[in-house]
Amino acid sequence: MEEPLILNQIVCARVPTAVGEFQLCLYTNNRDDKEHLALIRGDVFGRENVPVRIHSECFTGDVLGSRRCDCGEQLHHAMEYIALEDCGVIVYLRQEGRGIGLMEKLRAYNLQDQGLDTVDANLALGHPEDQREYSMAAAILKDLGVRSVRLLTNNPDKIANLESHGIHVVERIPLIPTIYPDNAAYLMTKIKRMNHLLDVEVLQFVHSESNRNGKH
Repeated sequence: MEEPLILNQIVCARVPTAVGEFQLCLYTNNRDDKEHLALIRGDVFGRENVPVRIHSECFTGDVLGSRRCDCGEQLHHAMEYIALEDCGVIVYLRQEGRGIGLMEKLRAYNLQDQGLDTVDANLALGHPEDQREYSMAAAILKDLGVRSVRLLTNNPDKIANLESHGIHVVERIPLIPTIYPDNAAYLMTKIKRMNHLLDVEVLQFVHSESNRNGKH
């Protein structure tokens, strides 16, 4: 039986950004050795309908701006959206590569360049297609006193997972990706195999154009 989660908020600090000022809070816990984060705008304690993004770490997208995925763009769009609100939270989970880590994600990238999609690449390396989980995110939101959320996501599984951990999701706010030849196949896989809520027709057009130009 898994031990009860013990979460500790260690330190918070003011972080001014290009889109506005936030507080960044660092959490430790008794289940992994990772430092999960909450980027907070305004006073969220006891608030309903708080705009929230649950974001899993993506070094290539978040830091390098890689166009193989839409992760970095989702993070920055979420920051921009929340900066326009009086309050909001981005929970930043250290779950690189849908939970497989950066080394294995880079290996999966090489398999994708050989023709596998993002799901089959993970499976070929012996990993589940997605081994992320969101109990940590739910615990952080509860620690911050958030009572219900408007979730910035295209992933219905994330909504169901948060609800199962006691976080009431009152609304889904879509995050519309920019489609590039390098991420069209990835986004199409998200729709077809991971049930993400994106515009199929636009993606099919860009995907067909990228295939015509020799992209996988």
